[in-house]
Amino acid sequence: MATPQKIRCIVDSILDHGGHVYTVGLIPDQTLPRFKAGQFLHLALDPYDPSEYWPESRVFSIASSPNEREKLLITYSVKGNYTSRMESELSIGREVWIKLPYGEFIIDSTLPVVLIAGGTGLTAFTAFLDNLTQEQTSPITVFYGARHPKLWIFRTFLEEKQRSFSNLKVWYYAEELEHPAENERQGQLSVDTMLPLINEPQQADYYVSGPPLMLKNITLGLREFGVPIENIHVDAWE
Repeated sequence: MATPQKIRCIVDSILDHGGHVYTVGLIPDQTLPRFKAGQFLHLALDPYDPSEYWPESRVFSIASSPNEREKLLITYSVKGNYTSRMESELSIGREVWIKLPYGEFIIDSTLPVVLIAGGTGLTAFTAFLDNLTQEQTSPITVFYGARHPKLWIFRTFLEEKQRSFSNLKVWYYAEELEHPAENERQGQLSVDTMLPLINEPQQADYYVSGPPLMLKNITLGLREFGVPIENIHVDAWE
């Protein structure tokens, strides 16, 4: 695995999705180290001096493909002081620092794969989905939850991938949903509502990414259902 590197970046783009959710594009000033789909980076807003300690930072999943070596994408929602700073301080041309790659949340399975994502937690899976090839024969099921349908910000991306891979199925969950379509469900992500939508749910590998309470509840529900602990993988770096 690549040794983490500290790299200066320039903010190249900021996409406001609404609901205080943003996607930020970063241009590094040197070649990026190789990373794997599912890994994350540390982002520092304050300047970094190599002769001093690394400044305060937060971790974010790398949403862009490992094949993209000239630009990085991260998506975040405003949930605390640091992300509030990001919302108010980040602008096109702003300098930031990152260090990467980190993490072992890497999808590698010969079993059917179930990806469960709450909100911006889907960024832990976008690089994997973006790199799917026709050699991926095992079925993949995605459960994507958000507060409101407008916050299904990766829906277009997921629908594009579904057109390319017939073994990819996606279910959308929203707490505020009045007239659900066939592949939509009203409410929060829950094991009780997801498992009936999975063929042989005890014979799958589960990857879960999202807010801490969701991670806890989904993991507990899967264990109570009888899914082996080794088949449950949690993106628990928050």
